[in-house]
Amino acid sequence: MVHYRRSAIPGGILFFTANLRNRRSDLLTRHIDLLRQAVADVQRVQPFIINAWVVLPEHMHCIWTLPPGDNDFSQRWLGLKRHFTQPLRMREIWQPRFWEHTLRDETDYRRHVDYCYFNPVKHGWVASVKEWPYSSFHRDVRRGLYPAGWGGNVGEMDVGERR
Repeated sequence: MVHYRRSAIPGGILFFTANLRNRRSDLLTRHIDLLRQAVADVQRVQPFIINAWVVLPEHMHCIWTLPPGDNDFSQRWLGLKRHFTQPLRMREIWQPRFWEHTLRDETDYRRHVDYCYFNPVKHGWVASVKEWPYSSFHRDVRRGLYPAGWGGNVGEMDVGERR
């Protein structure tokens, strides 16, 4: 049996990727209100801070800060996936597990937030970051953390994943 090593830093800041099994699906954006409700339901029971989140049709990236003394992000993901799936009456829509990375410092944090926000451009869904509606980028623009025109061209950005 494979044993996965998971971060165990209470109150940590973590980057996540979660995927649907069908990478051609559009369930996440088609049912965005249901996904938002699932997140809210989980947050009520097991609080966490959403630092960044982007939802694409078949996968999502997010950064969470867990409460001090709490490192149980796995139960939060289990709840989120369950709360999203049950009303749809569909089975096995998620890829098993999820990918997680504990953010090490401010530079690592900034690169991963940028990666989240630029992902819809990288995948060709939009030409600029501000065009993608399913992102906390718009919240961060309102807060003054990003300029509205942030994002440039794909070749100009240094946002993590390389092809």
